[in-house]
Amino acid sequence: MSNQYLNNPLHGLKLDVLVTTVVEHYGFKILAAATNINCFKQNPSIESSIKFLKKTEWARIKLEDFYLYQYCALPKPRLSEFDIPPRERIIPEHQKVAAPIELTVDELIEQRQQREHNYQQKRQNKSPRAKSTSSRPESGKQQPAADPWAHYKKS
Repeated sequence: MSNQYLNNPLHGLKLDVLVTTVVEHYGFKILAAATNINCFKQNPSIESSIKFLKKTEWARIKLEDFYLYQYCALPKPRLSEFDIPPRERIIPEHQKVAAPIELTVDELIEQRQQREHNYQQKRQNKSPRAKSTSSRPESGKQQPAADPWAHYKKS
């Protein structure tokens, strides 16, 4: 990695140190509520979490995002940067690590419910697909489908 990544708090940070640091500050309950990763929900331990996160890239990316934007309290990245993994994001030099954001389980659950509610609203507000015009008559009864094999059948 070049010098442009040196301002990234994840630069040179091993996964076991990252997990230990975040668990010591927040605990497994808040991590489970914030990330929705099962290794923090069911029988959590640092060792089992590290083992799972080493195998599962999406979960590791989710935890690294949490570390950058909750624990290090950096400003959220621009939309164009969300496609870049957190370890490869270039953090501008004027952005400095701040004190970790204090979180509660209730607050995180409320945020998740609000996001789900907003998502449902967006889905309901989408315009339905245009209905295809049909040559069927507009009467309430459906006409039986014509038998495509009728001309092959013996009368």
